Amino acid sequence: MRGMNKKNTSWGGVADWYENLLGGEGIYQKNVILPNLLRLLDIKKGEVILDLACGQGFFAKEFSKKGAKVIGADIAKELIDLANKGISGKDKAGLQFRVAPADDLDFLSGKSADKITLVLAIQNMENVNGVFKECARVLKSGGKIFLVMNHPAFRNPKESSWGWDAENKIQFRRIDSYLSESKVKIQMHPGEQANEYTLSFHRPLQFYFKALNKNNFSVCRLEEWVSNKKSEPGPRAAAENRARSEFPLFLFLEAQVSNEFKMVL
Repeated sequence: MRGMNKKNTSWGGVADWYENLLGGEGIYQKNVILPNLLRLLDIKKGEVILDLACGQGFFAKEFSKKGAKVIGADIAKELIDLANKGISGKDKAGLQFRVAPADDLDFLSGKSADKITLVLAIQNMENVNGVFKECARVLKSGGKIFLVMNHPAFRNPKESSWGWDAENKIQFRRIDSYLSESKVKIQMHPGEQANEYTLSFHRPLQFYFKALNKNNFSVCRLEEWVSNKKSEPGPRAAAENRARSEFPLFLFLEAQVSNEFKMVL
């Protein structure tokens, strides 16, 4: 997560909040995203994985445990400092963290990474084309990018919400806007420190397909992941659980860089 513009979208100012969030129980990163990512990454020993916008290194460290050589990069020095905590000399051989914006990875040479992960971060980045351009540069021929984002069709900040149909006893998802792009402030501590926020960019699904295509990527896999939470027993529990299973939280895209394939959109 974690942005790429120092002034507007870096998560450095809320590093402690984000560290506490990932340290909690029942988080989506641990219980939904990580197991799915490990399944799809199918990590081979010695593969070079760039965890872009790595935050405090939660995913990077898990990839390293599977035998990958992992490079984590994030623009927020505060988060990289957290990522480096507790790394022993043995771990450093296959795990390193760098402070760098996602659209300017000048510390990496071209065609040096097998796979790139970008988890819950692209929605906080403004220069998406620049990010994908850099990904295409540093990936080896045939390399892949693995994107996870809040599902743009159902999770549009301030333009989507839950509703309750009392007559039919149905919990529904209300979507007030989808195709229009937007930029909104997301407060990190609702009701407390109004000046601590990050920016979130809503873009429709076609935006990401076009941006990937423009930078010579072809999408080869799409998955939609639902919440793992269950409601406490009550009159709305069944409807709430059904709604969670029907409206996915996260969208996953796997795209391969190619010098031959070019899709026209």
